[in-house]
Amino acid sequence: MNTTEQTALITGASSGIGYELAKVFAQNGYNLVLVARNTDRLNEIANELRDQHGLETVIVIGKDLTQPNAPQEVYDEVKGFGVDINILVNDAGMGEYGLFATETDLDKELSIIKLNVVALVHLSKLFLRDMVRVNEGKILNLASVVSLMPNPYMAVYGATKAFVLSFTEALRNELKDTSITVTALLPGATNTDFFNKAGAEGTRLINRLRPPIRRK
Repeated sequence: MNTTEQTALITGASSGIGYELAKVFAQNGYNLVLVARNTDRLNEIANELRDQHGLETVIVIGKDLTQPNAPQEVYDEVKGFGVDINILVNDAGMGEYGLFATETDLDKELSIIKLNVVALVHLSKLFLRDMVRVNEGKILNLASVVSLMPNPYMAVYGATKAFVLSFTEALRNELKDTSITVTALLPGATNTDFFNKAGAEGTRLINRLRPPIRRK
């Protein structure tokens, strides 16, 4: 099928890896559904990608995926537009830096689980059913290299990414006799706004990613 007839839905598309993936899909002619909380930023990106790549369809859905009904609302809005999703990219995620026992915020950590795990599972269930019905589609889940090891000082984030990897591998096995693929992406530390939002700006890792400016 020509990619101009295919649509990719990307969560967390307003910045970081999600934004970069949106650009890659646009460059390859996919129509897009962009999901994130920051609707204004999504509209800027949508206009940018339409202008640069002449896309027929770029749909913006502003939604906070930590809210229990948000994944269903995203699915219903997509169906309301009459769009079939060929590729689902579960990119949206966040973290929290600090000692679990004494420093991190429980409410934020519960929101991390809701976003990194619950929303991902919910969206996968909804869109995968449609893919199975037509025996065609792809899912890309954003895991992390920390999926493979404990992650001290970001214990909840690391645990959610281990879940994502395990979940992805299980689905891949269940779907092995179909034409549907489910893939986990395991990036290392990346120079995005993730560390700032996680409260990890002062760590040695982020300093390696962003070397100090040498002044003349």
